[in-house]
Amino acid sequence: MNVSVLQENLAHGLNIVSRAVSPRSTLPVLSNVLIATDEGRLRLSATNLELGITCWIGAKINEEGSTTVPARTFTELVNTLSEQQVDLTLSVRTQTLNVRCGATNTDLKCIDSQEFPPITSPDSADAIEINLAELREMIQQVAFSASTDEARPILTGVLLKVNGSSLTMAAADGFRLSVRKAPLPSPVPRSISAVVPARALVELARIASDALQRRGEADQTVTMLLPPGRGQIIFRLKDVELISQLIEGSFPDYEQIIPRGYQTRSVVSTSQFHKACKQAEIFAREGSHITRINITPGGELKPGNLLITGQSEETGTSQTEIIATVDGKELLIAFNVRFLLEVLEVIRTPEVALETSLDTAPGVIRPVGEDNFLHVIMPMHLGS
Repeated sequence: MNVSVLQENLAHGLNIVSRAVSPRSTLPVLSNVLIATDEGRLRLSATNLELGITCWIGAKINEEGSTTVPARTFTELVNTLSEQQVDLTLSVRTQTLNVRCGATNTDLKCIDSQEFPPITSPDSADAIEINLAELREMIQQVAFSASTDEARPILTGVLLKVNGSSLTMAAADGFRLSVRKAPLPSPVPRSISAVVPARALVELARIASDALQRRGEADQTVTMLLPPGRGQIIFRLKDVELISQLIEGSFPDYEQIIPRGYQTRSVVSTSQFHKACKQAEIFAREGSHITRINITPGGELKPGNLLITGQSEETGTSQTEIIATVDGKELLIAFNVRFLLEVLEVIRTPEVALETSLDTAPGVIRPVGEDNFLHVIMPMHLGS
């Protein structure tokens, strides 16, 4: 193999695929990145056997070939090179990759590409096209609600459902639930239901953000494939492909968790609510993250309000009152302030609605003016 590539492009490609490198594996080759020539371009691939990412970058191919190079060492080296042309030459006999750039000349010990697990992605007639910007927003509004506790693997994933021309994502960890829906450009012939690891979708959102920023095209699309019987999901962008194993099992019926109605609905400024919660968190983080919200309806001469309180025996108490349009009864309810902050950070509308019934019943947060997203959050015990 003998190829020439711009340092900027090589660094960018390594940054994308290195997130799939296995940091602690019994197979040394999984700590490496596959470098291979591929139809006039350079293909970079990494996998931990659950997640695989491939990126294609422009290169001048002088001689075809492939090898696997230690991911961390190679990435750090490339990031320190000057922004010039990088020449990569492989000695097949010794599996040594020579890296030349400007005044830098480095030899890296590699592992034969034959030992790298194959990352194959079949073509499918059932490919689903999704707007890239909308898919990124869906992931950002849902994935944070997935569990990080491996005791219940199914909850570490995001339920992805396709029915007709509608795509739905849902994630829950036992304390909260996020549901986001979006229309598809065209209807899908068969219904799909799969649970995708949240980590894989977070990586996809990161790749999507990079693609949108670099190319600046709001109408970019991503192709989604679910090959029958393979237990995998594949996302294809213009120069990047992500393959993830699916999580086996039945996702809980999240529809049963969503309250059917409410007794009080409070509409507030999203930014003011977020700021008040940030202030409360300073004190609440030392008291199990408990933040009390006292909801008061307005009268003839006085608007309604929310009084948001964070308290710590060691530090003190913080109270912030924000004006609200309150429809319903007065209520004192407590939530985990960290959960409130995380959902408020992914809501794009100027106003948000908090729907409540009892201090022991879950609350629902919805963006005002959009009906494609909702978040259910369980209350915390108020105590005496």
